This record gives sequence, structure tokens and C-alpha cells, in this order.
Amino acid sequence: MRITRLVTYVFVIILLGACSTPKNITYFKDAVNGQTLSVLESQQIKLQPEDKISIVVNSKDDQLMELVNLPIVSYRIGTGALTRSQSQQISVYTVDSKGQIDFPYLGKLKVSGLSRQEVVELVKDQLMKKNLIKDPVVTVEYANLAVSVLGEVKDPGRFSLDKDRTSLLDVLGMAGDLTIYGKRENVKVVRSENGEQQTYIVNLNSDSSLVKSPVYYLQQNDVVYVEPNNMRARQATVNGNNVVSTSFWISIASLLTSVAVLIFK
Repeated sequence: MRITRLVTYVFVIILLGACSTPKNITYFKDAVNGQTLSVLESQQIKLQPEDKISIVVNSKDDQLMELVNLPIVSYRIGTGALTRSQSQQISVYTVDSKGQIDFPYLGKLKVSGLSRQEVVELVKDQLMKKNLIKDPVVTVEYANLAVSVLGEVKDPGRFSLDKDRTSLLDVLGMAGDLTIYGKRENVKVVRSENGEQQTYIVNLNSDSSLVKSPVYYLQQNDVVYVEPNNMRARQATVNGNNVVSTSFWISIASLLTSVAVLIFK
């Protein structure tokens, strides 16, 4: 009878442990009402080879506009980095391996390493210097800039960057937020910098860790990876049943209880 009770107690303890509330689920646990934190100054998105941008020049002179703008073509949105499923009229330049684009009547323009606003100023300046347009209004938009989100999120995938500053929280929101199995204290952001890959760790449990991180604002081609917690990792085994899993020990406790009942019946 004592053995039966002992085995039963062990079974109950294991069961309660399995039902305990997971730790580190809450975001920004150190945040205080009215607290002010300064976001680490981030570098604006700079264009790189293979990036695609649209450049549209507007002017009072329609004929001049036709000369300096690319022919308007139908551009399918819904594949690659872009998410909406419809056709739009858009002119796209691709930054070549030398960091240049070939602009009508202006020739090769070096845009690699420039921000979107710097490209606007460059095109306007060149158009006026060559006396092509006196009053140009230049609009530059990103066409294929994106980041990838992998791991324990609701909807992993590749998401477009359509503004100069897109935060890590913005992108995680696009991916439907972390699942209950994602490690919020150990979110990895992999970034290519000067031909090398740098990995940054962000703790979403800590408000200060997030806003002070150099990857609070993301760059094109960043990869965000949300690591699975131990519970999810155990589920990757056959039936999630191994010597460190709760289900394994519950099964053992249940078996011992049954054996003890039969022996001491």
C-alpha cells in the first residue's frame, strides 16, 4: 500500500509540473508605466546590389516626363517579397553589381550605399544640372526589399520593407506573432555586414534589451529566427516521447502504479 501511495504521489507531482505555467512568455516584463527609453540610433536602409527601386519623375511638362521615366509596365505583386495579390503599373530599376542604375538621359548613377532620400536628391540634382527639367518632383520607392522570419511564429515567410524604418516588432507582427513555444528571450537576427554574417540576440522579455539593440530596426535581407523552447524541441522526437519528456515519465509513473496495484492487491 505504501508503494502504491508513493507512486501515486510521484505521478501527481509530475502531472502538476506538466501543467505549470511556462516562464518567459510575457513581453517587456521590465517596462514601467511612464518609463522613457531612447531607441538606439539606427542606420537608415542603404541600397545594395540586386535591390530593386522605382523612380518616378513628375513635372509640369508631360513630354519631358515621358523622356526621363521608364516605360510603364504591368508588375505582378504577390510573389517574392511583396504580399498583395494584384497588378500595378510600376517602373523598376535594378541596382547592378557595381551599385549603379542606368537612368534615361542621365546614364549610370551610383546609388549603392545611398538612402532613399539621397537617391531622390541625386536624381533631382542631375536632372537640373543637365537642364532637362527645371522643377522635378522625384519619388523613390522600394520594390523588393524584404526580411525573412523563421521558426516559432504563426506565419513564417518573407516580408517586404516598404518604409525606411521597420522595427523587429513590426515584422514579428506581420508574421502573426510568436507561438507559445517560441523563446522570447532568445530571438536571433542574422545580418550580412561587409561580406560577413553577424548574429544578434534580442530578449523580448526586456524592453530595454529590445530598444537598445542595433537590430531594433531591420535592414533588407535580415533573417529573424525564433528558437523553439524545450517543450517544442521534445515534440520533434517520435511522438515527443523520450527520457526527458513529461509524457515519458507520466507513462512510467502510470505503469508503476498499475504494477504496484497488481502486486499488492
